[in-house]
Amino acid sequence: MNPIAGVERITATPAARSAISRLRASRGAPVMFVQSGGCCAGSTPMCLPEGEFMVGQGDVLLGEIEGCPFYIDDALDAAWRHDRFVLDVDRGDPEGFSLPAGEGLRFVTHSAGRLTPGSAAHSSPPNGTTP
Repeated sequence: MNPIAGVERITATPAARSAISRLRASRGAPVMFVQSGGCCAGSTPMCLPEGEFMVGQGDVLLGEIEGCPFYIDDALDAAWRHDRFVLDVDRGDPEGFSLPAGEGLRFVTHSAGRLTPGSAAHSSPPNGTTP
């Protein structure tokens, strides 16, 4: 589900962009992100070496950050109903198989509200971590 065709639904803070650049430089290869919806990785984004996650027809490309694709499962996307996400960095160890965002840092996502006119959260500022 991509209700806003042609619009990047994922953006990143300067801290997240910097972490991605460091990761790419240290690994010598791009990474990719997959928004986890539960199970072993909680609800945090998983940062993986590009190609390590097999993207299928049920995955939605939210956009790219620093040349790195960010996917979410279509069913999770529909259930969460967030039009926009912001990738950020927070203190703590990464969950699951995710690469760290740096020493003692992990990637997190926040909801940045909805872009759909008429929705209750249409003009809301970023309001916290997604469920």
